[in-house]
Amino acid sequence: MEEISYSVRRSERARRVRVTVAPDRGVEVVLPRRAPERAAAAAVRELRPWIERRMLEVQRARATVAARGDSVPYLGAILEVRPEAGRTRVHRRGDVLLTPAGAQRSPALERWYRRAAQAEIAPRLDAACAQAGTDYERLTIRGQKTRWASCSRSGTMSFNWRLLLGPEPVLDYVVWHEVCHLEIMDHSPRFWSLLASRCPDYRIHSRWLRRYGATLVL
Repeated sequence: MEEISYSVRRSERARRVRVTVAPDRGVEVVLPRRAPERAAAAAVRELRPWIERRMLEVQRARATVAARGDSVPYLGAILEVRPEAGRTRVHRRGDVLLTPAGAQRSPALERWYRRAAQAEIAPRLDAACAQAGTDYERLTIRGQKTRWASCSRSGTMSFNWRLLLGPEPVLDYVVWHEVCHLEIMDHSPRFWSLLASRCPDYRIHSRWLRRYGATLVL
C-alpha cells in the first residue's frame, strides 16, 4: 500500500491532532505543541480512508478550476478575465474583469474579491441582524484556510472572501449561520433549530459547501 505523504505543523492553540487536505497544502497534520511526532503518523493511518476521499475531491476541484480557462465565478455568474498591460487594479465592466497582466493578476484578483466581499456581505449581514433583532460589533473579511466564517463572543463577524466564488444562496446561508451564533454560540440542537427557522434550506447549502468548497479558489 502506497504511503501518504504529509506535512506536520505545530500549533500552540491546538488541543488535539487535526488532519486537513487542501489544494494548496496537500495533507497537513496539525499537532499540539507537546504531542509526540508519532501522533501524526498514527492519525494519518487511522484517517486514511477519509484522506483518500478528500484527495480525490481535491483532484476533482483542481480539474474544475482548470476548466474555467480565462474566467472566474462570482456568486453564480461567470466573469471573463481580461488582462491589460500596465493595469494595476482590477476593474469590473459588466461580465468582464479587467486585470493586471502576468504575475500581478492573481494577487490583484484576490484584492478585488476582498473588496467585493465587504460590499456584498455587509448589507446582507445588516439585513439579517435587523430581521433577527440582534447586532454585531464589526465585520472583517479574511482568507481563512479552514473556515468559511466565524462569530466571536465580542460580536466580531469574519467571513472568507472565497465565498463569493460560490452561488449566492450559499453566501446567504453562511451569513445566517453566523447571525444565529450571535444568539447561540454552540452547535447544539437549539442552534440548528434556530437556523432552520431562518434559513429553511440550510442543509442543501451546507452540503454544497462540503462537496464543492475545495473549488472555491482562484
